[in-house]
Amino acid sequence: MKRPAARAGALAGALTAALVLAGCGSGSGSAAELSVSGAYMPQPVSASMAAGFLTITNKGGTKDELTSVTSDAAGSVTVHETVGGAMREVDTLEVPAGGRLQLASGGNHLMFEKLKRKPLQGEKVTVELHFADSGTVEVEMPVESATYTPNTGS
Repeated sequence: MKRPAARAGALAGALTAALVLAGCGSGSGSAAELSVSGAYMPQPVSASMAAGFLTITNKGGTKDELTSVTSDAAGSVTVHETVGGAMREVDTLEVPAGGRLQLASGGNHLMFEKLKRKPLQGEKVTVELHFADSGTVEVEMPVESATYTPNTGS
């Protein structure tokens, strides 16, 4: 009689181990792993608006979405997508699994509207990036010259 119980216990243990190992893989089901690089704001020429650029890299196996951006430096920060030379405000931008979302001059970008004061070159602007699954990531965005062009390495 002890044999069926022992086999059931061994089977339950093996099943538990298999489920734990299945959840530990670094395969396509792993959570998003976000990091931010290359953040900057060109010194605004306008007293009321500015743009912001950065790259969000996702080393995880699950996509995430940038859902909003906030900053104490502006009344609002909106996310814009540029497609075929046309710019439009969007609610979200996808950060693909194992990929990146690049916000760059001439492409997707952030718009800081109703600036509380005009940021100057050498200062930093703090922004909070809000994601659907990964929560909030705070970024220090240095203010560069109005003509700054980053070296992207490509």
